Amino acid sequence: MRLGVNIDHVATVRQARRGVVPDLVDAALACARAGADSIVCHLREDRRHIQDRDVERLVKESPIPVNLEMSVAPEIVAIALRVRPKQVTLVPERRQELTTEGGLDVARLKRRLALVVSRFHGRGIPASLFIDPEARQIQAAANTGAGLIELHTGAYANARTAAARNRMLCLVTKGASEGQRAGLRVAAGHGLDLHNVRPIASVSAVEELNIGFSIVARALFVGLEEAVREMKAAIR
Repeated sequence: MRLGVNIDHVATVRQARRGVVPDLVDAALACARAGADSIVCHLREDRRHIQDRDVERLVKESPIPVNLEMSVAPEIVAIALRVRPKQVTLVPERRQELTTEGGLDVARLKRRLALVVSRFHGRGIPASLFIDPEARQIQAAANTGAGLIELHTGAYANARTAAARNRMLCLVTKGASEGQRAGLRVAAGHGLDLHNVRPIASVSAVEELNIGFSIVARALFVGLEEAVREMKAAIR
């Protein structure tokens, strides 16, 4: 099981003072030393945390692959095509949201997404679609030509009862299997932490977990390398 560490909120701390520390390349180096398999960052249209220069530096200087989360806004697509991260993950984006809320409606946006996916594939950049674990979205994702999906685990992570959490876990498990049968590689992420990650990590069809906020929050107390090591141990 691979672990991608999202370092958006390292940038959030830096942007509080509009300074240069903490440095995101230093964060990527620490994650790599601790065993992370990739670095994830989200270049939002409002630039609330990650900046254009951050993406450029991370792609050039990170010792592990960079997975760029992004909307399909033409400006952001153009930046990604120029910078050429190892992977892009297309996500929905609303200006007023605190964090990404739910997955892409691929069934509705299939034609537009297929065009964007094709542009990235033409540059040799794998494109993943961030979607809810629903059969219609999974099949639509396969029909765009994307070879990768990331299942949104927010409903699972935010469930308030054990019964609700088990229902959501079943949906993620079923969705991962459906994705695999459709020829897709499957990742998962959103809202995962040390307390809830193990059941998701046990889903055999999921190859990768992408986790950010809980690792950065834990790092305030134990340091970033130790926080990544703890998460790696938990998913094993």
